[in-house]
Amino acid sequence: MIYNMLLTTLGGLGLFLFGMHIMSESLQKIAGVRLRRILEKLTTNRVVAVLAGTAITAIIQSSSATTVMSVGLVNAGLMTLKQAVGVVIGANIGTTITAQIIAFKLTDIALPLIGIGMFMKLLSKKESVKYWGDFFLGFGLLFYGLLVMKTGVMPLRAAPWVSEFFVHFSRSPIPGVVVGTLITMLFQSSSATVGLVIALASTGVVDFYGAAALVLGDNIGTTITAQLASLGTNVSAKRVARAHMLFNVFGVCIILLIFPVFVRFVDFITPGDPSLVINGNLPYSARHIANFHTVFNVTNCLIFLPLMGVLTRLSTYLAPGDESPRKYRLESLGASIFETPSFALDEAKEEIDYMGHEVFKMLESSETSLIENKGTDRMYSDVMEKEEIVDTLQKEINDYLTELSRQSVTENQSKEIFSMLHIVSNLERIGDHCESIAKLCKKRNEFGLDFSEEGRKEIYQIYHHTLEYLRTIIVAIKDTPHNLMEVVRSFEPRLNAMRWEMRVNHMERLKTATCTSDAGLVYVDILTSFEKIGDHAYNIAESLSGLK
Repeated sequence: MIYNMLLTTLGGLGLFLFGMHIMSESLQKIAGVRLRRILEKLTTNRVVAVLAGTAITAIIQSSSATTVMSVGLVNAGLMTLKQAVGVVIGANIGTTITAQIIAFKLTDIALPLIGIGMFMKLLSKKESVKYWGDFFLGFGLLFYGLLVMKTGVMPLRAAPWVSEFFVHFSRSPIPGVVVGTLITMLFQSSSATVGLVIALASTGVVDFYGAAALVLGDNIGTTITAQLASLGTNVSAKRVARAHMLFNVFGVCIILLIFPVFVRFVDFITPGDPSLVINGNLPYSARHIANFHTVFNVTNCLIFLPLMGVLTRLSTYLAPGDESPRKYRLESLGASIFETPSFALDEAKEEIDYMGHEVFKMLESSETSLIENKGTDRMYSDVMEKEEIVDTLQKEINDYLTELSRQSVTENQSKEIFSMLHIVSNLERIGDHCESIAKLCKKRNEFGLDFSEEGRKEIYQIYHHTLEYLRTIIVAIKDTPHNLMEVVRSFEPRLNAMRWEMRVNHMERLKTATCTSDAGLVYVDILTSFEKIGDHAYNIAESLSGLK
């Protein structure tokens, strides 16, 4: 009997978690663009950060994922500690949405939802319809798993030792908090623990007081995920994890001081009697537990929102050390970032934008040496340093995007990943040609070669045309204008024509001995590098415009 009960409960829990996973993924695919907008709105304003954390967690249905992503983003230098603490506080509120959904008791329509979801997936060719099919499928599996869990724990009501075990939670909430913490640490999911608690309470195995104690423990247990994610990260990321732990632990301690009063308050504002039994079930217990979970986290947020500065100072005390800036940011983002592909793509775009500006600086720094033949050694050193950064960025971004492509991404996201890989490759090639220009300048300087007055004027002309061309492309990486290809088509033919015209002029100067042959070879190679930069810039424009 115990063996069958255990298998049924674990099977139901597995269905519940699988359904929640499918539902979470489908919601991310449906709301991916909106999720980016939420992140873009994230500011240093603590209220906005809390609202952003709440909204993101409500979408991806996982406070642990949101918190772990915050740890990774702080580690990568993409988010400040104060922003992250606000997001973490909001995540605790957002995760209560799952419990509220569970409390609607939609188990009767679980199987029809699974059927509808599968038919939508199998019969439709539209991506959006398939995503909604995934949502209905996950939604149905979640409630069917809850139904199976209830069936599994039902026999526990008749076991005296079980009643004796759980009755301690009603007399003293502390054992319940400890058990709730351990269960959540084991499952690595606060929603799974709440689902299990609702299944236990709905069948009368544990009363509302005992369930409330388990839910408090659940809020402490969920912090372990962030603590594990912070291992091996920088000081700022560790502080986010510590702040998350402090927020939840202090909040639970405060509520424990007024536990009977707080439970009675939730009972008062929630309709129905949580101890009322109808047909062997307690129909009002689920909503009471969900409301307790929500009211606790909202109360905790209201307590700590004005004390966010204190929270950050305490977390700084618990994780001492100096913050250090990072050159490479994606390598510091944990695997959890891939659980939200739209989020991960947004971070990749930020890093590509950073790479683009480093490439632009390589070309920009060569101006004085190229045109006036001055400051060559310093320019060469600067370009070589940036070339190393660009090469490392290419590897970092390629590895990151390749790993992301193996996740559950939409067709549009897959195309975007391919486009980003193409952009990164072309940026690296532009960096190589900037390096070639720097080497040619160094060669000219070392061998005392110089261009004619007309040649210098032509180099000035083609350099500034190419620089403006590249500037247009780099700016477009982050904010692509709808008419980018029209703008680019005014740059590319002109650059090719300039190179051709300048080569012809150079041949005439060689005939009249206005320019030496050695200087002429350097001159022609520089022109070729500019043309190649233009070609790769055009390729990037095509990728940004969706043509490649």
